[in-house]
Amino acid sequence: MKILLVEDDIPLAQGLKQSLRNESYTINWVDKGNDAVNAVLTEDFDSVILDLGLPDINGLDVLRKIKEKNKHIPVLILTARDGVENKVKGLDLGAEDYLAKPFDIAELLARLRVIERRMGTNQDNTIVINNIKLDTKAQQILMDDESVNFSRREYMIVKSLMENAGRINSKASLENKLYEWGEEVCSNTIEVHVHNIRKKLPKTFIKTVRGVGYIVSKA
Repeated sequence: MKILLVEDDIPLAQGLKQSLRNESYTINWVDKGNDAVNAVLTEDFDSVILDLGLPDINGLDVLRKIKEKNKHIPVLILTARDGVENKVKGLDLGAEDYLAKPFDIAELLARLRVIERRMGTNQDNTIVINNIKLDTKAQQILMDDESVNFSRREYMIVKSLMENAGRINSKASLENKLYEWGEEVCSNTIEVHVHNIRKKLPKTFIKTVRGVGYIVSKA
């Protein structure tokens, strides 16, 4: 899942970026509300983590503008403003969830997993398709109940395909989920990752839709 993090507390933002990367999320970070709005206007994100206390624009106005652009994008409000009024305003404007600072990273991760389940086809932390099982909480993929070793990006590709079983994932959409701003992406990167994944899973598990992308069939 590709997340836009909007947070002006630099130490907190750096810590969140590292923690979320460790959980195989792709994170792009901005520290101003205007930059957040521009980012959503020009790029696709799966979700937004939004601090309300921003230096240039009120976070609720940022939320409103984001929802005007894409009313379906999940937004998790992350703020020190834990009063009922701001919480209600944020939820009324379409925020998916609300987390007050200080918070435990484990709770943030749990709430992001809930958002992922709502976005995808799975309704649990565990997705099972044929003899392949993916545990999003443990970040583990098993074949015939035996753990299979994947790189971070290989895991992210399998996760995206299994979460959206029955739907075609284009090469561009997979690249968008895997890479952050400033990272170099070679033209055949996704093909190389899929080739390596197929060496570890049944060859027919990931099917190529020529000229379109890749798909994993539903169980």
